[in-house]
Amino acid sequence: MPFAEHPLAETDPHTGRFRSFEQVQTPQAGRTVARWLTVLGLLVLVAGFMPWTQNIRSTGTLTTLRPQDRPQIVPSTIAGRIAAWKVEEGQQVKQGDTLVVITEIKEKYFDPELLARTQEQLQAKISALEENRAKGTALSSQQDALRSGLRISLDKARNKVTQSRLKLNSDEAELQAANNDFSIAQQQLARQEALYAQGLKSLTELEQRRLKFQESTAKRQAVENKLNASRQELLNSQLELSSLQAEYQDKIAKSESDRRSTTAYQFDTEGQIAKMRNELANLSIRAGYYHIRAPQDGYVVRALKAGIGEIVKESEPIVTVMPNTPALAAELYVRPMDVPLLSVGRKVRLQFDGWPALVFSGWPGTSFGTFGGRVAVIDNIDSQGQYRILVTPDPELEPWPKPLRVGSGVYGWALLDDVPIWYELWRQLNGFPPDFVGNSGATGTTGTLGTSKGAKASKGAKDGGGEEEDAK
Repeated sequence: MPFAEHPLAETDPHTGRFRSFEQVQTPQAGRTVARWLTVLGLLVLVAGFMPWTQNIRSTGTLTTLRPQDRPQIVPSTIAGRIAAWKVEEGQQVKQGDTLVVITEIKEKYFDPELLARTQEQLQAKISALEENRAKGTALSSQQDALRSGLRISLDKARNKVTQSRLKLNSDEAELQAANNDFSIAQQQLARQEALYAQGLKSLTELEQRRLKFQESTAKRQAVENKLNASRQELLNSQLELSSLQAEYQDKIAKSESDRRSTTAYQFDTEGQIAKMRNELANLSIRAGYYHIRAPQDGYVVRALKAGIGEIVKESEPIVTVMPNTPALAAELYVRPMDVPLLSVGRKVRLQFDGWPALVFSGWPGTSFGTFGGRVAVIDNIDSQGQYRILVTPDPELEPWPKPLRVGSGVYGWALLDDVPIWYELWRQLNGFPPDFVGNSGATGTTGTLGTSKGAKASKGAKDGGGEEEDAK
């Protein structure tokens, strides 16, 4: 093209002095890039208003919700020596299956007939107790007989005292009569002697009177002796009555002492029998500990003791058993600032180690290879600066893979509120925490932000930090 015909020649006459303008053309690639940048900017602007699901990311491991489903170390209850192994590592076992057989190492339990001999000793003690009880019953019967004999003897002694008193009264009356006879005989003798002195009576009559007086004197003396004997007999009866009470009380007290000794021996024997029964029960239970059994259905994971003849101590671990049907749960750890945003029932998405997945944390519906869960437990205390949560499978979603095992790694994110992408970018740039969504997580649903959330975000941006207070 001649220079005079160049479009720039008409607009700028000074360009005619430069021949390089003849080679200059308007580039078409610049226009294309500009168009692409314009379209890309519009797409970014439009994408900024697309929804983004806020979430709390955390990592952890797979565990079990129930403590009984976690790997269990089976210890030896008693000290002993390993005699035989009944299982292999990786073997499936049922509850009650024998894992290890051990033998005694304490000399106290070496006797193979220890249970039978202890049973014999217990039976002998029981027989001795029965005989002692029979002795106690005999002593009680003896006391009853002594009390009955005491009553009879007392009645007999009282009757004898009464008889002696009556006899004494009779002897006193007889003595009174003898005294009267003696007084009359004495008076008659005096008159007879007076008459004999006057010669009115013969010597024979006087001697007869004197003989009668001597008989009356002798009779009175005999009656006095009889009365004294009756008095002594009454005194002896009274003394016998008094001594009889003391004698029987002594016998009864001795019998009571024997009975109480027998009862004390019974109580002591009963205590010994209870102790021997306890010892026999302990021996029977101890005999069951020679076979270490599986506490529940599961798999033998690892033998912590090896070989035959190895000594194990009391409560020393021997083998580890893993239950075969554990209720899996993901054990995740979150920061303290994120704990108030979580609640029991909050939905969580999980990615398991070894399971292929394509994850878009902000768009959980478009992720592939993740599995759903719900928050089941939130610890009330921290663990090394973080709080532990347990996540269980969501019954409304797909089940977790069966090949998962306890201890494998897991990556999870708790789903919170839906916000625009521009708001999430603005929050991340300012370092604000996710929005608090109240109790909406309790039902397992995620809330939506809506226009009010965007308006509030715009207001926060204008206020220079007010959004932080709204998010809290």
